[in-house]
Amino acid sequence: MEFQNVTLKTDISVDRIYSIHYFEYTSDFSFPGESHDFWEFLYVDKGEVDVVAGEHHLSLGRGEIIFHKPNEFHSVRANGRTAPNLVVISFECVSPYMGFFCNRVFPIDEIEHHLMSQIIKEATSCFVPPLNDPYKNTLVRREGAPFGSEQLIKLHLENMLINMIRRCSAQKPNRAPVNKSIKQKSDEILFQNILNYLEGHLYMQLTIEKICKDNLVGRSQLQKLFREKTGCGIIDYFSRLKIEAAKQMIRENHLNFTQISDSLGFSSIHYFSRQFKKISGMTPSEYSSSIKYLSQKE
Repeated sequence: MEFQNVTLKTDISVDRIYSIHYFEYTSDFSFPGESHDFWEFLYVDKGEVDVVAGEHHLSLGRGEIIFHKPNEFHSVRANGRTAPNLVVISFECVSPYMGFFCNRVFPIDEIEHHLMSQIIKEATSCFVPPLNDPYKNTLVRREGAPFGSEQLIKLHLENMLINMIRRCSAQKPNRAPVNKSIKQKSDEILFQNILNYLEGHLYMQLTIEKICKDNLVGRSQLQKLFREKTGCGIIDYFSRLKIEAAKQMIRENHLNFTQISDSLGFSSIHYFSRQFKKISGMTPSEYSSSIKYLSQKE
């Protein structure tokens, strides 16, 4: 029997990457703006920002993304109230389907957020850091990068774009649900509920016993769930949430280190500083100086 092959159709193809950035900004950061002949998207991972896109003035909140088409002037600034974390990726794609993204702000879903995090992860592995300098306009390949890392960036980004078009298109408003077992769904609901609980108690001291009691879950089940989902124990994860909140407070520059430590329920400023360095790799003072330098850089 003779077989006939099929040349696979490519609807979205990312041909080049120009920049991949993850920024932690101060609450008074402002980028004056630019335009270039390739696509760029800006995603708000935390906080809020005000964006200019051509003739449009928009406010974006956490979980929202905007695409800037080639040669469109765009700028971004923090709103003075919250310190935003932003993902900015610029790339070349000549597909006519990219017109779908023009003049629209989208919320992203869990799948797209995961794909974006994978892009950042691969970029950290295959390009020379830092990825948090908004004025760095050249990606430099890192020696000894993991096999296939650049190709994975391309595939993850194409996958993300395709997923967004499928999900948000008026012609196909509903994406086919993923088949999951009842237990998997139950675990995901429990995990999300506990995440919400942790964020709501960020300014308290919590023990595993209290978390279990308040969420009606066994200790072993809780620890196993967080190991599977995050790769660490729940108290370690809670500490990381606290330090992320501390970083945002430092960038907002309203409180000193002692006040931040007290407001986040740390037993002392010394313990706060040790935890901050353990998790972030630098002291609160070093982080503050680094962030201030970045926000004032011209």
